Amino acid sequence: MRFGVLGPLAVWAADGTPVRVPEAKVRLLLAHLLVAEGRPVPVDRLGSALWGDRPPGNPGNTLQTKVSALRRVLGRDVVTWEPPGYALRVDAGSSDLLEFRARVAAGDRGGALALWRGEPLAEFADEPFAVGFARRVGEERLAALEDWAEARITAGHPVELADEVARHPLRERLRGLHMRALALAGRQVEALEGYAALRRLLAEEQGLEPGPDLARVHRALLAQEPAGPRTNLPAPVTELVGRAGAVREVRALLGTSRLVTLTGPGGVGKTRLAVETARAVTAADCVWLVELAGLDRADRSGPAVVSDAVAAVLGVREDAAEPPAERLVAAVRGRDVLLVLDNCERLVDPVARLVSDLLRAAPGLRVLATSQEPLGLAAEAVWSVPPLELPDAVRLFTARASAAAPGFAPTPDNQRAVAAICRRLDGLPLALELAATRVRALGVDTLLERLDDRFRLLAAGHRDAPPRQRTLRAMIDWSWELLPAAERTVLRRLAVAVEGCDLAAAEAICAGGDVPARDVADVLAALVNRSLVVAPDQGGPPRYRLLESVADYGRERLREAGELDAVRRRHAAHYRALAERADPELRGHDQLAWLDRLDADTANLRAALDVDPGLARHLAWYWFLRGRVQEARRHLTGPWQVGFTVLAGHAATPVGEVDDPREDWFLGYVLSTVGDMASGERHTERAHAAFEARGDDWGVAAALSDRFSQAMHRGDLTLARHAAERAGELFTALGDRWGRLQSTFALGTLAQLTGDYPEATAVHTEGLRLADELRAWPEVSFSLSWLGRVALLTEDFAAARAYHEKARRIAADHGFSPGEVYAETGLALGARREGDLDGAERLLLRIHDWHRRVGSEVGATLVLAERGFVAELRGDAEAARELQEEGLRLARRTRDPRAVALGQEGVAGARALAGRHEDAARLLGRAAANRLSVGVPLPPAQRYDVDRITAAARAALGDERFDRAFAEGSADVGDAG
Repeated sequence: MRFGVLGPLAVWAADGTPVRVPEAKVRLLLAHLLVAEGRPVPVDRLGSALWGDRPPGNPGNTLQTKVSALRRVLGRDVVTWEPPGYALRVDAGSSDLLEFRARVAAGDRGGALALWRGEPLAEFADEPFAVGFARRVGEERLAALEDWAEARITAGHPVELADEVARHPLRERLRGLHMRALALAGRQVEALEGYAALRRLLAEEQGLEPGPDLARVHRALLAQEPAGPRTNLPAPVTELVGRAGAVREVRALLGTSRLVTLTGPGGVGKTRLAVETARAVTAADCVWLVELAGLDRADRSGPAVVSDAVAAVLGVREDAAEPPAERLVAAVRGRDVLLVLDNCERLVDPVARLVSDLLRAAPGLRVLATSQEPLGLAAEAVWSVPPLELPDAVRLFTARASAAAPGFAPTPDNQRAVAAICRRLDGLPLALELAATRVRALGVDTLLERLDDRFRLLAAGHRDAPPRQRTLRAMIDWSWELLPAAERTVLRRLAVAVEGCDLAAAEAICAGGDVPARDVADVLAALVNRSLVVAPDQGGPPRYRLLESVADYGRERLREAGELDAVRRRHAAHYRALAERADPELRGHDQLAWLDRLDADTANLRAALDVDPGLARHLAWYWFLRGRVQEARRHLTGPWQVGFTVLAGHAATPVGEVDDPREDWFLGYVLSTVGDMASGERHTERAHAAFEARGDDWGVAAALSDRFSQAMHRGDLTLARHAAERAGELFTALGDRWGRLQSTFALGTLAQLTGDYPEATAVHTEGLRLADELRAWPEVSFSLSWLGRVALLTEDFAAARAYHEKARRIAADHGFSPGEVYAETGLALGARREGDLDGAERLLLRIHDWHRRVGSEVGATLVLAERGFVAELRGDAEAARELQEEGLRLARRTRDPRAVALGQEGVAGARALAGRHEDAARLLGRAAANRLSVGVPLPPAQRYDVDRITAAARAALGDERFDRAFAEGSADVGDAG
């Protein structure tokens, strides 16, 4: 399937046959998904896009209908659900827009432009989203068109741009290209008239004069000179991948700043970007590249070395009577000159002095410098060259690997390894190009495996590259050799931090010896300036990190210095102290801030665990809140480990005496969660007593939350309500969002029991908000399932299915077995109500197996009842009886009158099917009495099974006999019959 947005919305089959997408709303839905370019579009945004401020009665359900209609046309695997909404799977092979961008990046601008069929999404021209989209991609088309025209004109080939100029009369680069094209075709007068027309238009509409680029083209035409600048720029031998946007940005910056310095780590592609940008500059009489690498040798040191190099490139003759700087000023004064100074990092001071003098003396001079650190001048605009984004890195690696290894091509089988290589090499172009040369010998899978020894692996580059760029080690050695002792010390010690660290951690890890803690911040700033440490995020507290290759290099240097073990111990000690401080804070007002803080250092905490396994017990609650069940199982011991093992879906192992009430409470919580209420209650009560004795309000509230569930299981609603209210008060006072979330569960459950479904929905929605805010994935899963249960009770089966599916997916993604099973139980309930008995049975059998596996057979009472109802609805009276009687036996062991009532109702259905209608009526009476004994009669929305069984028995017996048998059952609660 292929999609077109570069013109009217279109869909084609693989053979090129047009595919019809019926109905305007479905086409509008498709257009929105295509504009997102594979990213998920939130459900609420799609609803607003389709219906505006006049949504249908059930927008979620109606949107699902439109999605289903689109899937019928495109296929279910093309339109996917990805939180928080829907996404369309597209790539350069299935989207004309993504193919356009891929072709532009590969230099095939002519092929890219040929993909356009008209105005983007023309049929939606009145929709705001389409207007903005058309403007954005139209700008991309114009930029590609201009680049294509520039290349054609420079090569001496005529192009026709009159129609484009008519559509975009004020676009100066386009107008300049049109003028050059006209001049190339011998239409000099028309070219000059075009300039005059634009000048009048600018004056009338904006009060402006044409910019310097266009003015230069005009001067060249008047002088009948070639339109391009004189230059010594090297011709490109390979295409520049992934930098089209960067070239435009730097070129624009040169229009407003006379000194632009491209900074970034070694190998990031500063030189290639500078040369490509300089090649695109037309507003200059000449463009000169001066290569400064290698000029810092001892025999060629001092300020004169830079001016001599520049003079040599500009062809300025030596004159003993005139200082070099003055001769250079004379050479550039009065002319529009772009000077590209490459690799300034080893000569920053003399370069800065010379550039400052030249800029002051020559108003027409502009300088584009590349350096690992800025020149530090007032006039300087610094542009940090970033590593390539993953898609561009993959394109570069693939292009270079295809050249080095004929026959290599991206495939579904190798794309994962290629992407991993590009990530491991930080998207650094030089590292990617070095790695690509090894594909022929190793293949991508082996190459990826051996990146742990990257300096040995990437030790042979292209012979025509400068020595510093022939190996990965040489690239980093070039930067290392510039560093004074203190900067080398901090850089190598910082290498033990994983994925970055904050300033406090850097000071704790890096200080010592010749670097006092108070100096670490200044040394880090110098390393950031040199592009060896990635600059901190300006939007929050500073964090410092190393690119992976720099970190590997730093660890090698750390081993050479004999410091590795000592620095790793300092690292572990710092993060143990952080975890110890965070643990109590995760149960109060600052819970979110501390979760974020630990999230930021997850990788460091894992590294610290390798040195100090005892750190794990301080992370247990953090792991629980984040749903990291398997990680907790691997690192914890004792009761914590037992509890997480149960949450992962395994049976609990016996636990001896528990000294820590938090551990005792956690076991009670976990066992209650999987339905082992008797064992859970013993742990909860012990923990509650210990918390009370210590005055631990959080612990008391947590134990009361579990007491709510346990009391509900016994049918003691009075105790349950009291426990929930008191826990809610304590958690609110503490400011613990997780605790408040437990209260929403309790209040929502009580609302469901009384049939107040709007209140239950509101309370569970608030719970979901709290869970999302916490990013506590187990609780997000449970909250979604609670909302799904309410949707079932209100017979909104589509919404119930969506809630439960999302809950199951989130729980499965985080290895949270109880949440996955709870969601599947909701799906099974819904499947049976919708008549899908086979689907319900498949789910119920899996759920029943899970209960057996975790040793919580008592928790399977609902599952057995549901399986029994499935058998009954199929007409299998014997199977229904066996299942319902087994469920009733288990229910009696729970001491919950409501569970017993459910079992009695199930047995009544089996007996009614077998023709024993009086027995059924008696059992229905006993069940009703059991429910009334705890003050919770069955709400109308939950009477589906009871009403149909009642109807069958009443129809067989008549009203009088049924009522008499029902009354007999009501009076004899103790006998199951």
